[in-house]
Amino acid sequence: FDCAFCRSSCPDDDADVLASMKARVTKKDPAAMTFLGQKHCYGKLGLQKDMRRAIELWTEAAELGSVGALYHLGISHRIGNGVEEDQ
Repeated sequence: FDCAFCRSSCPDDDADVLASMKARVTKKDPAAMTFLGQKHCYGKLGLQKDMRRAIELWTEAAELGSVGALYHLGISHRIGNGVEEDQ
């Protein structure tokens, strides 16, 4: 099936997915930023766990209007994961 964003074939492996998401992040796509933030948070797609980078991506995506990114930022602040805990 085709990618809903770029209409090209969906990548088959993690390296291709990662390259596709990074390309979309450089184009300021908030959905891609939120997705890539999650992968940094949990260390998926061959990435190391990096909460600092996840927070950066979610913050930028939230500024671009991503409700999902706001949710992830809120949870991170609630539990103090990568940021100061704020209940």
